[in-house]
Amino acid sequence: MPDDSTDDTLLLIDPDLDFLDWATKHLAANNLRILRCDNAANALKVVEKTPIGVVVAAMELDPFDGLELLGRILQQSPQTLVILTAGFPTTGQIIEATQRGAHDVLRKESLAFELRPVVESALQTQDERRSADRPAAELPKHDSRVKMIGISRALQEVFKLVGRVARSDAPVLISGESGTGKELVAKAIHEYSPRRQKEMITINCGAIPENLLESELFGHEKGSFTGAIARRAGRFEQADGGTLFLDEIGDMPLTIQVKLLRVLQDGSFSRVGANETITTDVRIIAATHKILADEVAAGRFREDLYYRLNVVEIPIPPLRERLEDVPLLAEFFLQRITKKNGMARIRLSAEAINTLQSHNWPGNVRELENTIARACALASSNILLPVDIPLASAPGKSPAVISAAIDQLINIAPAGQDLLAWVTREITGRVLERAGGDLKEASLVLNQPASDLRKLLARKH
Repeated sequence: MPDDSTDDTLLLIDPDLDFLDWATKHLAANNLRILRCDNAANALKVVEKTPIGVVVAAMELDPFDGLELLGRILQQSPQTLVILTAGFPTTGQIIEATQRGAHDVLRKESLAFELRPVVESALQTQDERRSADRPAAELPKHDSRVKMIGISRALQEVFKLVGRVARSDAPVLISGESGTGKELVAKAIHEYSPRRQKEMITINCGAIPENLLESELFGHEKGSFTGAIARRAGRFEQADGGTLFLDEIGDMPLTIQVKLLRVLQDGSFSRVGANETITTDVRIIAATHKILADEVAAGRFREDLYYRLNVVEIPIPPLRERLEDVPLLAEFFLQRITKKNGMARIRLSAEAINTLQSHNWPGNVRELENTIARACALASSNILLPVDIPLASAPGKSPAVISAAIDQLINIAPAGQDLLAWVTREITGRVLERAGGDLKEASLVLNQPASDLRKLLARKH
């Protein structure tokens, strides 16, 4: 904790007195004053009387919840940094908390290893934050808005980015593998934005032939080409005041990219076959499974357009990097599929869940949904077992490839070492590296307790 200021004051707010005791001891530091409250009303009284640097508040409070408390605190003390905690914060809670100015949103089960560094960071930066950076206005609640399913830290970071960018009109580039849910993120940005009263129109740039894509985007005049029997408004006109989602932007032909660049620059375009200039007020969200920087280097994508689109990038992590989300997603798809088809309720066995979490998911969330749909169609009982899970083999993971990889490991193993232990340490270290050093995520990928992995990595021989 910072020790150069005697004015650092931390306010803990939670109805659980045992948690307050634990957090007080866990965060105790020299020159840090820690205050405690067990309800939102008393917390507001403390903020009225005492300058507070950082607040750690539960979402579930009486007589009003943490989101409302967040807004009230920031109205009274805009410089205060507020960290909210919840058992399983929903998509809406994370996005709205971020929009309202929350410094962070943490899951309670992760507080043992996340709370202290997050509070330390907040205490170090609180004097640098300005009230202008913190939107304090209350947002209306819209229960019908899109919901993204997941509790992983990686996906929660996506939710926070959505909350930060939704209010602006800045172009957003959503990147990620096919099937990760890029369109769902685009919908969330639109539905949490001031443009939500208008339409979000989606167009797949890779699914429309080049000779039709220009007309689809910008419209055409009667007689401008064969088959143009009447004037037609394009997607930019239809989306005026709303959002245009350009899916698979990496597949857009260079000739169309030039015209799109003009729209991004000054909001104007012309229909095919027309001289009239039309202006439009459209927020652009683009998505791609390609690495656009590589496409620029290869000359397949305009560099100037890339920088126009990539004002804010939201990378969507693949499902294999957030396996803790698999059980929730699988249950969500189970309920939706059985309800849609009028089927009796089907449950996943613990063994089936382990099978799902052991899969690499090259097709990501879309593959998981299709897998659950097939399992429901073929289920012989109301409980799905591993044998009922029709997992596809990952592309390129043939037995020959696996055999060659094992042979290579054996060939490069240091002489005189326990071969099995060495291979295990090397694989564990590589998985931990891919998880960004997050031992918990690595333990989920390897299906091993984090404590065992820590001991394994500590061994030198």
